[in-house]
Amino acid sequence: MAEIDKITGLPKDLLEFGDITKESQKIKVRTLARRFGKIVTIVSGLENEGEAKKLEKEMKRKLACGGTTKGKEIVLQGKHSEAVKEILKKNGYREELIDA
Repeated sequence: MAEIDKITGLPKDLLEFGDITKESQKIKVRTLARRFGKIVTIVSGLENEGEAKKLEKEMKRKLACGGTTKGKEIVLQGKHSEAVKEILKKNGYREELIDA
């Protein structure tokens, strides 16, 4: 028997809101030149910090670069805007809402 949610009274299998929020988020991917001419890629527009941290780990691993999460924003070292867009698409974000 499926586990019942205490708040809504519905089975927890039906409560998959994570995918719905991913499909409606407008995400910006931009590159900036920082001190000493270093290029960084900034991903902003994510709704929660936990998702940002998870994506940051995956991006750093796949792109072989350094980076950090500052709140709901991901900062990656280097110019990776096209690769970041592909990673976001594979994680369920809509291509039309990714501004790269």
